[in-house]
Amino acid sequence: MLDLKFIRENIEAVRQMLADRHIEADLDRLVELDTCWRENLTYAQSLKAHQNKVSQEIAQLKREKLDATETIAEMRELSQKIKELTTEANSTKAEVDAILLTIPNMPEASTPVGVGEADNVEIKTWGELPSFDFQLKTHWEIAEGLDIVDFQRGAKVAGSNFVLFKGLGARLERALIQFMLDLHTTEHGYTEVSPPFLANRPTMTGTGQLPKFEADMYRCDRDEENPDSDLFLIPTAEVPVTNLFAGEILSADELPIYYTAYTPCFRREAGAYGKDTRGLQRIHQFDKVEMVKFTTPETSYAEHESLLENAESVLQALGLAYRVVQHCTVELGFSAAKCYDIEVWAPVGQRFLEVSSCSNFEAFQARRANIRFRPEPRAKPEFIHTLNASGTALPRVVIALLETYQNPDGTVRVPAVLQPYMGGLTQIA
Repeated sequence: MLDLKFIRENIEAVRQMLADRHIEADLDRLVELDTCWRENLTYAQSLKAHQNKVSQEIAQLKREKLDATETIAEMRELSQKIKELTTEANSTKAEVDAILLTIPNMPEASTPVGVGEADNVEIKTWGELPSFDFQLKTHWEIAEGLDIVDFQRGAKVAGSNFVLFKGLGARLERALIQFMLDLHTTEHGYTEVSPPFLANRPTMTGTGQLPKFEADMYRCDRDEENPDSDLFLIPTAEVPVTNLFAGEILSADELPIYYTAYTPCFRREAGAYGKDTRGLQRIHQFDKVEMVKFTTPETSYAEHESLLENAESVLQALGLAYRVVQHCTVELGFSAAKCYDIEVWAPVGQRFLEVSSCSNFEAFQARRANIRFRPEPRAKPEFIHTLNASGTALPRVVIALLETYQNPDGTVRVPAVLQPYMGGLTQIA
């Protein structure tokens, strides 16, 4: 979340940010509640100081065996007043915090102002777009022809937009996951972790999924008396991995920390029905390898660029053409200050498909999850910067692989880098 003091001192800049992002938040109500909270808190503190002073006077009266009955009665009334003010202040602060959770991050200065996807800025491209001298098949036609994905039985088991990888399709998924993890751990310096696939409400709130995106989440537990005990299927490994240090204070010499993790990801994609739902384009459960970084504020943007390179290296090794675009303000993720998308080329649709969002959240997530570090021993703790990128999401990479490496007879060539993970297999037939 944004720092409340920053909002107080930069209220017009925050208003402009909300306008640029096309997001609504009740800033006027926030300012009103913040003022009320601080006034009540200040008043309660002044009364408490007076109470402490009079308590000493009462003690002195008792020592001198003088009557303190009237003063004691006054202090009982004052104590009740302090209690009421403190309760009111706490209630007001809870409302302030609730509004703060609805306010997105401030975009970094280089983020272009825009009103839609067309205003994202292409940063670079890599690879030659493949050309073919035969009639291309769609990825779902290829997958069904090779019997490596069963769309019907996946839907029968769990519902629409769930799929079943089978045979060499399941092996291809496993090969991609292992290849990506090996690449990030052996060449890029990440430590592999295997986190829980469930997250509680505070964890989901820490990275910004809640409260804004609750409709897109799969909630699997509910305790009406204790909402914090709710459990959600994770939408990305970013959620549990970033929160591994929630509530902790790290030392500067521990940073930067690089983690990578494979997890399945679960998203309802509420409101997305009828949009790109054929085949593997938009499914509710998918595999993904994630990269998460914890850095100092001074190094986070250099780390952001290297994070992008780490994600790009996956597609380069697979020989898949792609482009990198920078998000404009409207497309920027809720928690992100700056974001690049890596989009792989899908030949059949003649379009780019997003396979990785590479984001710098600055201190936004760290403030929500209370993750701090000490720049020096005994120094005042500061919020760290968190970053993450998919390295990468598998369904659309599989789309690009099947369509790019297809042969006229419906078989699919296996990229050289995956062949060791496929038992030396050179093509899926």
